[in-house]
Amino acid sequence: MPEQLPRVPFRKAVLGLNGGPTDELVIHLGCQLAKVSNAELVAIHVIEVDWRHELSEELTSENEAASALLDMAEGIAEQYKVKLTGDLLQAREVAAALVDETIEVGADAIIVGLPYRQRFGGEFAIGDAIPYIFQNAPCEVIVVREPVASSTDRQTTGSNKTGIRQFTGALTGGRL
Repeated sequence: MPEQLPRVPFRKAVLGLNGGPTDELVIHLGCQLAKVSNAELVAIHVIEVDWRHELSEELTSENEAASALLDMAEGIAEQYKVKLTGDLLQAREVAAALVDETIEVGADAIIVGLPYRQRFGGEFAIGDAIPYIFQNAPCEVIVVREPVASSTDRQTTGSNKTGIRQFTGALTGGRL
């Protein structure tokens, strides 16, 4: 029986960023996986535009925050020496825009983050975007959920750095 080569995680992946607590986890994981296979990353931030605004309307404060987030992603990718391009979109539905853009750029994976959230009553909440992406993406979907301790830290100190260090350290043996 011929020896099988290890499977390459992906050739091109979309990183779905939203300005939330899991963005750094998503970027670091994407970079770590891309480095292994010399893959390309496309970081996408979708600004959700409600029906009171035109899709083409310039949403200045949201655009500035999204641009800063994409700049941060590019900076992290440079540390890993991984090719990453950023893209800023405006759409009515974030999940649908991510899936459509994944198809458009020819990516074979989507990496998204899932913050640890609980509804009233303590039940874990996954939201609407992740199920939509699972159901409609034509490629592999990788979901990174922040550690519960990281969620608690964020609520009390406003930071999720602990979870990032634990996660990236586990994958890389503590190195970038």
